[in-house]
Amino acid sequence: MWSAAPLHPNSPHYPANSNPAGPLFSPALIPSDVSSALPSGYTIRPLQRSDYKDGMLDVLRVLTTVGDIDEKAWDERYDWLARRGDEYYILVICDGDKKVVGTGALLIERKLYVPSSGGSDKGWTAAAFFVFCATGDGGQPADTGDASIHNLGFVGHIEDIAVAKDQQGKKLGLRIIQALDSMAQKVGCYKTILDCSETNEGFYVKCGYKRTGLEMAHYYDKK
Repeated sequence: MWSAAPLHPNSPHYPANSNPAGPLFSPALIPSDVSSALPSGYTIRPLQRSDYKDGMLDVLRVLTTVGDIDEKAWDERYDWLARRGDEYYILVICDGDKKVVGTGALLIERKLYVPSSGGSDKGWTAAAFFVFCATGDGGQPADTGDASIHNLGFVGHIEDIAVAKDQQGKKLGLRIIQALDSMAQKVGCYKTILDCSETNEGFYVKCGYKRTGLEMAHYYDKK
């Protein structure tokens, strides 16, 4: 039976976020084979607070609307992320001038159950799972089968993959995905999921992912 054990503070994979000027998580989590596959002079490392000045937001603007974020707001958000260092793993790729040219994020979701190998969690939320287990379909107690709330699982969510326009074609996006995928496995995830457009589906298939469902969203307009 699969079970998830929390990382011990002395583990080399435990988040290294006690120093505000230091990395968001331990660099030991990043696989060495990904680092060695980068172009000459390029490095891959955890996000740092100083990346505000090194082009992080410019890279994200390739992906989406970022807004006008000043350094104070950046520092406050970085510190918030650092306090939750075992949930947020954001890495960056830097060029030979130490400028950020690529980034990606791994978010860890803590489930109230874990399905059997090869099973499906059917996209249940934590609340929905509790209701389903309590009443079943039709008000009767449900048979939870392989899903046990005593074997708590981790799910990795890959988000915000972005590469600077003048750096595309160097397989930096591939290296980011490879690093995040390896990191998810190291911290104990039983699967990793992501959203992508149909245009990018072929790329993620080459990275080992497969289509498993349909994404839906409900956006809330700010008045």
